[in-house]
Amino acid sequence: MGNSDQSRAEDQIERLRSALDAEIRRGVELQKQADRANADFEEFVSMAAHNLRQSLRDVASYSQLIAESYAARLDSDAGVFLDRIQEGAARMQSLLAAVVDYWATGTGERPRSRTDMEDALRQALLCADKQIAERRAVVTHDPLPAVTGDFEILTKVLLHLIGNAIEYCVTPPRVHVSSRRADGDWVLAVQDNGPGIDPAFQGRVFAAFARLHGREHPGNGLGLAFCKKAIERHGGRMWLESQPEAGSTFYFTLPAAD
Repeated sequence: MGNSDQSRAEDQIERLRSALDAEIRRGVELQKQADRANADFEEFVSMAAHNLRQSLRDVASYSQLIAESYAARLDSDAGVFLDRIQEGAARMQSLLAAVVDYWATGTGERPRSRTDMEDALRQALLCADKQIAERRAVVTHDPLPAVTGDFEILTKVLLHLIGNAIEYCVTPPRVHVSSRRADGDWVLAVQDNGPGIDPAFQGRVFAAFARLHGREHPGNGLGLAFCKKAIERHGGRMWLESQPEAGSTFYFTLPAAD
């Protein structure tokens, strides 16, 4: 290669290096802008949720106060209206909490550590104690493993899955939680004796705000969407196996702790 050819090659390499450096600087700046935007949006969501909670508490508290203080002066229609206001406020509070949970699951990086799924199940059952007692549900489980994950989020996943299983059972609910090893992951399963889900509707169950049963059952349509999103944030996946009148089993994978 002559001196002129070498010089042209070196010039080309230098131009490419300069262009690459410029793109790297641009990428870094865009990432900083995205991080600032995410931080600003997180603060906005946090403040909006706080203010909405306060407003809903005011609606619920003052409608309750009116019902108690003016009970003798209110006719039956007014009592019904106040009941509807209180029920609506309670639904909005529940929906707001679910929306914040769903949104927060996809933001930031929460610390993950060794999590004993039996401890997570124990905590979930404590939270579901009233529902279990009212429906006389039986919840059993096999020995459960330790995984790598966020204890609080995984407890909520189990709580949603068990709560749904109990809610939609017509007969006395029976729920069983099991696990098996699959390569480097654990596959956990929550099985119920409920009415099952028609295959035609199974693709919708994990969609946000999906409600296959309308308002026949309480809920806000975010529970299963939260579960799927939470498991995917852990690097796992979630799926469903079900047949009408044969119950449902929700499976999800999590990385093993060992």
